[in-house]
Amino acid sequence: MSDHALASEPLPQALSRMLARTTEMAGHAQPIAVHGRLIRAAGLVLEATGLRLPVGAICRVDGGGSGDAAGVEAEVVGFGDNRLFLMPTGQVAGLSPGARVTPIDAPARAPGLGVDSHPWRRTTDRMRHLPIGEGLLGRVVDARGEPLDRGPALDNVRSEPIQRRPISAMDREPIREPLDTGVRAINTLLTVGRGQRLGLFAGAGVGKSVLLGMMARFTAADVIVVGLVGERGREVKEFIEDILGEEGRRRSVVVAAPADCPPLLRMQGAVYATAVAEYFREQGRHVLLLMDSLTRYAMAAREVALAIGEPPATKGYPPSVFARLPLLVERAGNGMKGGGSITAFYTVLAEGDDQNDPIADAARSFLDGHFVLTRALADRGHYPALDIEQSISRVMHNVTSEHHMAMARRVKGLWSRYQRSRDLISVGAYVAGHDHETDQAIAQFPRISQLLQQGMNDRCTLQASLVSLEALLGPLGGV
Repeated sequence: MSDHALASEPLPQALSRMLARTTEMAGHAQPIAVHGRLIRAAGLVLEATGLRLPVGAICRVDGGGSGDAAGVEAEVVGFGDNRLFLMPTGQVAGLSPGARVTPIDAPARAPGLGVDSHPWRRTTDRMRHLPIGEGLLGRVVDARGEPLDRGPALDNVRSEPIQRRPISAMDREPIREPLDTGVRAINTLLTVGRGQRLGLFAGAGVGKSVLLGMMARFTAADVIVVGLVGERGREVKEFIEDILGEEGRRRSVVVAAPADCPPLLRMQGAVYATAVAEYFREQGRHVLLLMDSLTRYAMAAREVALAIGEPPATKGYPPSVFARLPLLVERAGNGMKGGGSITAFYTVLAEGDDQNDPIADAARSFLDGHFVLTRALADRGHYPALDIEQSISRVMHNVTSEHHMAMARRVKGLWSRYQRSRDLISVGAYVAGHDHETDQAIAQFPRISQLLQQGMNDRCTLQASLVSLEALLGPLGGV
């Protein structure tokens, strides 16, 4: 229509027609891409200017002046003086000053139109989204959600944010039901409740990975999520093939972020594994989450915090590390009434077998119990090397009968009495009949030791474990 015809048209119709034309033109417009520039790269941290993004936002850093550099993804971990502090999730070799830094938008989800129906649609959600869904069962993926098992591309998954808020404490279902772990020492003396969060405290080489594998194969759970965070790359395949086994892998999701990954990816691996477990809990499933290890997650968080200038506080750990740990752990546990659950085991490395390591000490304060594996038992060939004197399950009294609790206390008492007198007994200095309780402990020690030991391929159900406990105390006249 000509401008003369438009001018002769009544004003309301002219404005309506103009608005329609403007709307049509806007629908074909491409938004201006906002980007910043890389101004500094020092150690683990990149610094950029020209952008205003929240902490946790994802960016793409182009190769800059080097034609061979493909660029790298990075996450905003802090800001100050009009600069963003970015932590890369890959290698930074080839980046140059002035490289372009571009925010990565999450896929827009328009109501009724699906994902990416309008590729130009700008979203304010720039946080990390990774594949989550039923298609992850039986698969091994890295911290980015990419398959590591040389299998086909992931199917039946959708992109979801991995940072979620924990369920309100008042909305959680209390822990009232015992969980069969298939490990006799745990079932009898350290009974676990469904939805409990526990720490597995161990030094190097005392059998924690084997114990995790036993629980992965034998625990009565619908889904198993394994997070291998910061461990040796060699151990990933060994854990999957030799320890987890074919039976455990079929109902498992393995998220691997080995030690050679950047610290941000190691942290992301732990958060991703927790988000996958939350998804299956929301479907009403009972999930077993095995995280190896919580200490490596804390070390990665320390690397990030120190790199952006946070001062160290306790033995080199900045305060933010101790704030992150409960945020991760509190996402596990029971869901709402009638829903699913996440029973979580977090391994905690006792550096130099020091049980007062700051991470170990902090973990005890917010976990629902701790199992301690000691080198002394492992050196004697006692596996699993669970020290029942130092270990505790804080919800055992809520999920067992009074008779079971009494039997467990009796066995722990006899074991403790024998350990206190062990040196005298070993050198022949103890005289039989001097103390009635010690005499009983000496008589029953071989049977107690047999009760607490178990082969890595031997499963012992909760009911069979209680039968063994009853049989042990039979000659003592019960409790």
